[in-house]
Amino acid sequence: MTALFITATGTEVGKTFVAASLIRYLRQMGHHVDAIKPIVSGFDPAQAGASDPGVLLTALGLPFSPEAIDRISPWRFRAALPPNLAARREDRGIDVEAVVTFCQRAIERRRDILLIEGPGGVMVPLDEQRTILDVMMALRLPLILVTGNHRGAISHTLTALDSLLRRDMNVLATIVSETPGSTVPLDDMVAAIARFTAPVIGVPRSRRQGGDPGAGTAFDRMFGPSGPGATGGPST
Repeated sequence: MTALFITATGTEVGKTFVAASLIRYLRQMGHHVDAIKPIVSGFDPAQAGASDPGVLLTALGLPFSPEAIDRISPWRFRAALPPNLAARREDRGIDVEAVVTFCQRAIERRRDILLIEGPGGVMVPLDEQRTILDVMMALRLPLILVTGNHRGAISHTLTALDSLLRRDMNVLATIVSETPGSTVPLDDMVAAIARFTAPVIGVPRSRRQGGDPGAGTAFDRMFGPSGPGATGGPST
């Protein structure tokens, strides 16, 4: 039984895509999987089914409802801005301690595996002084860092890793999620980042490259019997 925190080098790099793919993979392995994404920016209630929490609910095989959305993503904001700015636009704030407590309770209640998806990148601000990194440091969970294969991704990835490792965070793996339309080959980006850290796993998105559900092949490297995130058999 375990819990993992999924973070990223920035926005729009495929973090929710990876989280949903990982949920489906672990469920196919026979695990009970729970997932939360406590903070969501750019949430349109009229398009809730296509939102990040909606995508996670679909991957979990759970019925979609406003109550289900509220259960996994209680801090939702309409503006597609960093959480602190999106909250301010609605004359609201984010209680960082409450976010930590919400995650801790989810960890305590998990049946088998819990995935926590953070908002934005490693240091996206939540209030005037704290970032999502402060939440990750309070929880001290193994991390998955998601990046893309777009131009600039190598620098973004190494900067994010430096921020995490300087704080003694346990980075389980770096996942390169294929960036739609990128001119940088996925395998080339994986090889380039792997010169600086390990393990690095490429997750294709396009079906011509075996994108999800073919992502399972990539996850085998991480969650197989000898992988760094080996979970063992399903819980009973």
